[in-house]
Amino acid sequence: MKGLLLRLSEVDADAEAAVRVIAYFDELVAKQARLSDLVRATAALAGCVAGLRRDGVPAPLRFAPDGEPAADAVTEPASADLGAPPGKVWLERIGAPGPLDDLVLERFAMAARVLGRAEHAGNAPHLADPALVELLLGEQAGEEDRARALRLLGLAAGRPVRVLAVGTEDGRDPGAAAVGLLARGGSLPRLHVATVGEVAAVLLQPRDDHAIVGALRSALADRARERDAAGGVRVGVGDAVPGLEARRSWLQAKLAERFAVPAVEPIVVHGDLGSLTLLAEVPVARLRGQDDVLALDTLAATPTGAADVAALEAFCRTGSLRQAAVALHRHHSSVAARLAHVEDALGWRLDEPGDRFRARLALLARRLAQRG
Repeated sequence: MKGLLLRLSEVDADAEAAVRVIAYFDELVAKQARLSDLVRATAALAGCVAGLRRDGVPAPLRFAPDGEPAADAVTEPASADLGAPPGKVWLERIGAPGPLDDLVLERFAMAARVLGRAEHAGNAPHLADPALVELLLGEQAGEEDRARALRLLGLAAGRPVRVLAVGTEDGRDPGAAAVGLLARGGSLPRLHVATVGEVAAVLLQPRDDHAIVGALRSALADRARERDAAGGVRVGVGDAVPGLEARRSWLQAKLAERFAVPAVEPIVVHGDLGSLTLLAEVPVARLRGQDDVLALDTLAATPTGAADVAALEAFCRTGSLRQAAVALHRHHSSVAARLAHVEDALGWRLDEPGDRFRARLALLARRLAQRG
């Protein structure tokens, strides 16, 4: 796992550092790190001894920052419980706690819980063979080949499959972001993740479709509370379909992902779009050339324009000035000032229903054009 090593001493203790810590542990989960590798990586990250103990396992795993087994403990560790099955992880830091130790412990425990459960059950979330995923989700394969791909991926042909499309706006690996996002929930269903183009395809056979969507919403809300919203994760959810029709769910998920907006509406379920899907049938070139879309692009290119457009997007999606401010982690007076600037720049009056509808439609068209 050498390529994943990060040290907190190399980054500032600010929101950006917190985002990098979260991404660090998400990547370890996505790469199916062994528990021993996870403990070593945590020790290297924190710059102190890290440990992990699970009930039923006689000796704990303890490693120093250099990756070697640690000597006897010389300090009272800060710890976090793993929950069920019982166990805990800890950091043995001499002196005052580091500014991100609580976050490191939280992510360490979460990763240990997921990887430990997968190790015990043999049901790890993992990066799938891209060729099998492309065959299953592609256009050309026949029914026999799709059935074989399902079988090789460990998915039951007789049970419904649901496909997610996960994209990012910060250049981060969408496959790692997808696994990290799903790892935040409780028990994981059997899933496969593969990067297809610029988004990750996640194949699921959940026992409860509603629970999966609810868990994703909670995980994305956690990201916002961690101020990781700038990381820009977008999720589209396709319908539950027979396994041999997984491509249909994939196309729906990709379409839904084009409508998603990080922080404001990061997850979009295809079945909830209704007639809005008709907008996705408009050619991208026509969307890009529409006057209102061009006006938004012009505004976004100004020094403060991107923040103005983000405020407009939040307001149109939430329908409330205060809710928009909450979504953007801004004071409502700041959001109000930005909306006033949008009105002056574009000639819209957002207290008028017709102009609000026009703004929402233009924003949707711009999003679809950007992801065409």
